[in-house]
This record gives sequence, C-alpha cells and structure tokens, in this order.
Amino acid sequence: MRARGEPGPVVRTAVRRLPSSVVVRAAAGEPVVGTGQRAAAADTRSPGRFATPLAYLALTKPRVIELLLVATIPTMLLADRGRVDFALIIGTLFGGWLGAASANTLNCVADADIDKLMKRTVRRPLAREAVPRRNALIFGLVLGAASFGWLWWRANLLAAVLVLVTILFYVFVYTLGLKRRTAQNVVWGGAAGCMPVLVGWAAVTGTIAWPALALFAVIFFWTPPHTWALAMRYREDYAAAGVPMLPVVASQETVTRQIVIYTWLTVLATLALVPAAGALYAAVALVAGCWFLVMAHQLYAGVRRGDSVQPLRLFLQSNNYLAVVFCGLAVDSVLGWPTIGSVLG
Repeated sequence: MRARGEPGPVVRTAVRRLPSSVVVRAAAGEPVVGTGQRAAAADTRSPGRFATPLAYLALTKPRVIELLLVATIPTMLLADRGRVDFALIIGTLFGGWLGAASANTLNCVADADIDKLMKRTVRRPLAREAVPRRNALIFGLVLGAASFGWLWWRANLLAAVLVLVTILFYVFVYTLGLKRRTAQNVVWGGAAGCMPVLVGWAAVTGTIAWPALALFAVIFFWTPPHTWALAMRYREDYAAAGVPMLPVVASQETVTRQIVIYTWLTVLATLALVPAAGALYAAVALVAGCWFLVMAHQLYAGVRRGDSVQPLRLFLQSNNYLAVVFCGLAVDSVLGWPTIGSVLG
C-alpha cells in the first residue's frame, strides 16, 4: 500500500519520462510550459536588435546573388585574358550586387501575395510582414539607383545601362508579365539572370562581343532545367499559388524531356566558347557537360520507367555544374595560355 498523497505507478512512470528541468520547475512550484506553448511564447518575444536589418538583407535573396559571383568574375577575366584588375572586378561585383539586390527586392514586393501561399517562400520578409511593403519598395528603388550610379562611376555607362535593363526586365517582363501567365516564364524571364556576364564584359571592354553572348547563352539554356527541377519538387506549392510553371501544367515525362533538350543546349553553348578559351576550359567544359547530361538523362529515364525520382538532386547538381564550368574558365583565363582559336587559326 502507498501512503496518502504518494503518486501511483502510472504517475511515477510519467514523471520519470519528463525532462529533468521540467520536474525541477514543477517541484519548485514554477509553471510548466509545453513545447507548443514555448514556441508560441518565443514568437511573441520582442525581436532581436538585428531582426530588421536581417529582414532587409533577406529581401535581396543573398543566396541567389551567388550566381552573380559565379558568372561575372570569369567573364571579366576572359575579357581581360592574362590580367587581373582586382579594383575593377571588386567595383563591378559591388555594383552588380546592388543591381541584383534591387531586382530581388522588387520581385519580393510584387510576389508578396503568392509568397504567403507557398511553403518554400512563406518565411520571406514580406510574406510574414517583417518589413512594410512600402518600405521594401523604396529600399529596392534606392538599391537600383545606387547600382546604376556606382557602375557608371567605377566602370562605364554601358555597364550601368545594362544593369538597369536587367532590373526592369526582371521586374516588369518576368515577375509582372510572364510569371503568372505562361509555363514558358523561366525560359524568357531567365534572360535577366544571364545579364551579369554582359555587365562584366562591358565593364572591362566597354563593348559586347561574341564570347559574352556565348556565356549569356550558357546561362540562358541552363536556367530552365535548373528551375524546372526545383519546380518538380515544389509542384504543389506553385499550383496552390496559381503560378503555371511547366511541372504544374505538363506531365513529368514532358517536363523531363524538356530538361534533357535544354541541358544539351547548355552543354553545346559551353563548347561554342572553346575557340575564345584555352585547353583547360575545353577539357572542363567537355567533362562537366557529359556529367550534366548523364544526370538529366537519368531523371528522364526514371520518369519514363515510373520510378520515384528525385528532381531536387538535379537542381542542386546543376549549381555545381555551372560553378565547375565557370571556375574552369576563370583559371584558364588567368593562366593566359593560347586560345584554341589562335592555335587552330
């Protein structure tokens, strides 16, 4: 028999399973808060001193801007083959970053309504109302003006105009014009993501030449398979938000077939640049291209067999592919070896 007031075996078992900190607080007469209650309480606490600056930084989508670094530096090194002008490269990168940050911020302003409906974007600052929409709009416009002025000062007018065209194209043509109206949105809207190579080439030479256009084509053709692979993974999100991405309106077989086609075009575009580069770039582009093609064909074959596929794997690896190709181009350009075109010509 147990003494009056002594807990029974069921209660003792439950107490033993509680975390020791909970038992101690209960013994001391302190309120015990459950996990859900703790989460709610944490959400009501005053934000940290860096919450607002971090929210504005998040509007610029810092991870997306990595493409700017991957594309701009090798392009500038190729344009000034055999030389490295650190001051011009850093100045152009900063101006390009301001421009990309402006475009991304204005994109968040335009997409605030659908960002609230998608799990992938629900934590963005405007979706969770961490920043007033009007303030975000002003922030984006200021960044755009600063980008134009900076590049005009540190590089030249052509580079400044190109970054302004990029912002306007991304916001008005892609975000407001194409994104919610056509399944081909990322095909033509993706042109905005190709502009850093033109900006980088113009900053060095003051012109736009065929190697810059070849690099533009590389990113242009790379964007659809990269984005559609992500959209396959988050198809329900896009459908819920009413965004007609290709995986929402077409079968998986159709989508993966298009991915294969655009992957081939991407690899061919990298090889088209070979005459302007050296043997190192040619080898890297060929090997990396074969690897990228194998991944795309594997995804397509898996869908045709009815297998459970992982499109996100292709999305992630496509980033690695682009990084490898452009890093190979950067090293090749710094080395300054004779170009394939000069050797054959």
